[in-house]
Amino acid sequence: MYKFVLPLWLAAWSAYAQAGIEPPAPLTLPAALALADSANADLAAARHELSAEDGVVQQAGLLPNPSLTVERVDTRRDTRETTVQLSQPLELGGKRSARVQAAQRGREGAAAALVQRRAEVRSETTAAWFAVLAAQEQLRLAQKASELAQRAAAATGRRVVAGKVSPVEETRAQVAASTVKLDLIRAQSALVTARARLASMWGNPAPVFEKVAGEIEALPELAPLPAQRALLAQAPAMQVARSEVERRQALAKVELSRRVPDVSVNIGSKRSEELGRTQAVFGISVPLPLFDRNQGAVLETARRADKARDELTATASRLEAELAQAREEYAASRAQALALRSEILPGAQSAYDAAITGFDYGKFGFLDVLDAQRTLLQAQSHYLTTLADAHRAQAAIARILGADHE
Repeated sequence: MYKFVLPLWLAAWSAYAQAGIEPPAPLTLPAALALADSANADLAAARHELSAEDGVVQQAGLLPNPSLTVERVDTRRDTRETTVQLSQPLELGGKRSARVQAAQRGREGAAAALVQRRAEVRSETTAAWFAVLAAQEQLRLAQKASELAQRAAAATGRRVVAGKVSPVEETRAQVAASTVKLDLIRAQSALVTARARLASMWGNPAPVFEKVAGEIEALPELAPLPAQRALLAQAPAMQVARSEVERRQALAKVELSRRVPDVSVNIGSKRSEELGRTQAVFGISVPLPLFDRNQGAVLETARRADKARDELTATASRLEAELAQAREEYAASRAQALALRSEILPGAQSAYDAAITGFDYGKFGFLDVLDAQRTLLQAQSHYLTTLADAHRAQAAIARILGADHE
């Protein structure tokens, strides 16, 4: 019975992924990454570009076509001459091999660009997914705060009726409840925006999923900096820059090979009606490189190869700086989150519980409860924002190093 469950589930998931629509079940991070990988428009465009480069490689390896020439001298049947000639260009100087090599380097560059774009999409999807998870938690906190504010307002109203507190306290409680309600509206709007942003990663303008399922508090230690620096040499951006250097060098060889003139071999026959005979015609055509020796194109490609090498060096420096910045942002956010979780949140929660208990027994005023509640909510909101920042920095590290490294 159970052996059919997994294939059916996989078939249903495949149908959702191909349509770019997520299933209505809670969306996990691996599921979001799979959807983005299968239905992201930028990735699809990069895959088409790679397929197009296959055609470039195929075209580069083709031999030049022969040409057929027919010439007729005189229009009178008895005296006219007809020449039929077949001409085949012969590429010299290694033009074809240089052209094929340049096309292959171009395909390698497209493959590297696909890898880079995939790393970027995975990073953006990861950050968007954690943004939804944080927005969900913010909404939960806002709902909880709204419930607490309403209960506090009701309790204050009862105490006003009992003559224990001034009616001013009830007004303050109602104002606080209204303010918290505005925060709830903002939290709902933020969640809608975050869900739309995540669904846009696989091209779905109307998100089907209602929530994401995952753990936002997991913040692992990063790998040592030397280990991550060692991975920079194979980072997607480095592969793209290195492929561009190789492509430019290959294009320079193509232009150098074009300095050698090609030879065209001509073979045909000439029929003279007046003489009544057919003669074989042989010939060779060679252009004379007196003025155009392709010197301008050679200079251009040489300088563009130099430019690509400089851009490779600049890319390495930029990635070093970006990695250091992302690591610092992650370390700072992680440290703040740990401090909030272990020190600030427990203290704020304890102060709020004490204020509620004191208010119930008439020892504290409502303003004390409001201050304690505001402090706790701000700490919880700051904690969630810090966690989201840490995950965004971790996603940036994954983008720099590649989709499979962090």
